[in-house]
Amino acid sequence: MAEINIVPMGTPGPSVSSYISNCYRVVKDEPGIKHQLTPMSTIIEGELEQVLNVVKKMHQVPFNDGVQRVVTSITIDDRRDKQDSMEKMVDAVLH
Repeated sequence: MAEINIVPMGTPGPSVSSYISNCYRVVKDEPGIKHQLTPMSTIIEGELEQVLNVVKKMHQVPFNDGVQRVVTSITIDDRRDKQDSMEKMVDAVLH
C-alpha cells in the first residue's frame, strides 16, 4: 500500500486539479490496483512492484502535460506478517 502526493511546480495558475486528475486516471486505468482518492493524496494498494510502476507512471504525467518540475512524495506501508487492506486498516481505527 502506498500514499502518493504529486505536486506539479511552476504551473500557470494556482490550481493543479487538472494535472492531478490526469495522474489519477493512470490509477483508475491500471488493472489489479485498488485506489482511494483523498483531498490531499491518492492511496493505492497492490503488489509492491506494480504499485511502484504505477507511481512512476503517475509522476510522469505532469511532465507530459508541459510541467517542468514535479515533486512526488511516496509513503509505503509494506506489512508482511498478515494481509492487510485499506478497509481493514480504517476499520481497526474505527472499531
